Amino acid sequence: MLDNLKILYHQGKQFIPNVQTAKVPGIFRGRPIISSEKVNEVELVEICPTNAITANPLAIDLGKCTFCGECAKCFPNKIQFTTDYKLATNLRENLIVKEGDQNAIQINQDKIRNEIKNFFGNSLKLRQVCAGGDNSCEWELNAANNVQFDMGRFGIEFVASPRHADGIVITGPITENMAEPLQICYDAIPNPKIIVLASTDAISGGIFENSPAVDRSFLNKYPIDLYLPGNPVHPLTIINGLLGLTKR
Repeated sequence: MLDNLKILYHQGKQFIPNVQTAKVPGIFRGRPIISSEKVNEVELVEICPTNAITANPLAIDLGKCTFCGECAKCFPNKIQFTTDYKLATNLRENLIVKEGDQNAIQINQDKIRNEIKNFFGNSLKLRQVCAGGDNSCEWELNAANNVQFDMGRFGIEFVASPRHADGIVITGPITENMAEPLQICYDAIPNPKIIVLASTDAISGGIFENSPAVDRSFLNKYPIDLYLPGNPVHPLTIINGLLGLTKR
């Protein structure tokens, strides 16, 4: 008992009572802000390894961004990464942060399918598919279920079988070898079902976007219900995104 009290004294309470107002350390890179300062845009665009930065007007595509922070390091007065972890959205275009844009990234409630609100408002079971990921995002998805973040208190859980799932969470760029297993898993999930893309690799392919070893044709067949940007995705981004999608 004494040892447990010592741990509590030194570390504080690890459980997060409110996942919507929790604070993250300052080293976390969340939603970027692009100022109106004039810089060499050509040089800035060339810094990005995934072509996430475009010019005229300057913008950052969070679906391609690896959050490496190199652009902010070289142009600190032009680009700053905030600690805003609420990055999830159901519209791909919402992931593009433009120069001077101060608005938070949101989920458009009008674009959420009615069956999601009707069936998954109180309980959501998901099957995670690692489609060529590096396990970093898988670690964060696992952390979302630990005692600190406790996603299960909202009725959101991962299940082992697609037969028991309401949708899939895809991580990784979808390699050629995983394209067919991904399709098989999706087909095994009963209707209605949702698709969630977690991480930069899943959303755009990331640094593997043009690789011949990648087959992303699956994503052209079905609507995507939720985008979770990050490299990897933070547990608070995951939880708030899923809560926003199910309107809780």
